[in-house]
Amino acid sequence: MKIRVAAVGDVHLGEDIRGRYRRTLDGIEERADVLLIAGDLTRHGTPEEGRIVAEEFRDLPVPVVTVLGNHDYQSDAEEEVADLLREAGIQVLQDDSTIVECGPDGVRLGLVGGKGFGGGFAGKCASEFGEPEMKAFVRHTREIADLWQKALKGLDADYRVVLSHYSPVKDTLAGEPLEIYPFLGSYLLAEAVDSEGADLFIHGHAHAGEEKGVTPGGIRVRNVALPVLGRAYAVYCLGGEDPESC
Repeated sequence: MKIRVAAVGDVHLGEDIRGRYRRTLDGIEERADVLLIAGDLTRHGTPEEGRIVAEEFRDLPVPVVTVLGNHDYQSDAEEEVADLLREAGIQVLQDDSTIVECGPDGVRLGLVGGKGFGGGFAGKCASEFGEPEMKAFVRHTREIADLWQKALKGLDADYRVVLSHYSPVKDTLAGEPLEIYPFLGSYLLAEAVDSEGADLFIHGHAHAGEEKGVTPGGIRVRNVALPVLGRAYAVYCLGGEDPESC
């Protein structure tokens, strides 16, 4: 059984490019069985931009699953944006899970994830210590990681993919300034996923990063931010002999 997973993040859609991204998705069903979007769907997280995103990804011939990114929170309308996407038939993960039947064989793809958050990476990370603001920053990521771990533990599927906006490893951040690594992801996300296992971890957010990385437990990590990919989406195989070629 093989699944072809198309993925992209950081599309940052706005009025000036309405309809243009949609055209790049023509024929996606010939190349992929599902489309995953790794957050930053909008520029400023307004409901108006949310409606544009819904139009761009509505009624595609493959299932669409997304998470929100930090830009999608900017206008404090993230729940309205998420509702607009759901009304358009797009599944939105918010620190929970879903199962999507993919391809003609109905292979069960289990998806876990949400926005994720920052804090940094082993040896160079923030800790849940000191000022209340610092404790809250790290606690937010830890609570998210705990939810993902629980969701993975109870997920019965043929393949399991974690979808996030923030990165679980620093591998895929290479090219970004070292000073902002703590705001691009957290090792806590990798720990949670490694503890339960997954076939692939998809994220965005790091526009100047690298596409490929791996968690300490050996799970493939892919940064699918649009500026990194340089194409409308990437396609990754699950279950094939060559995981990088479909």
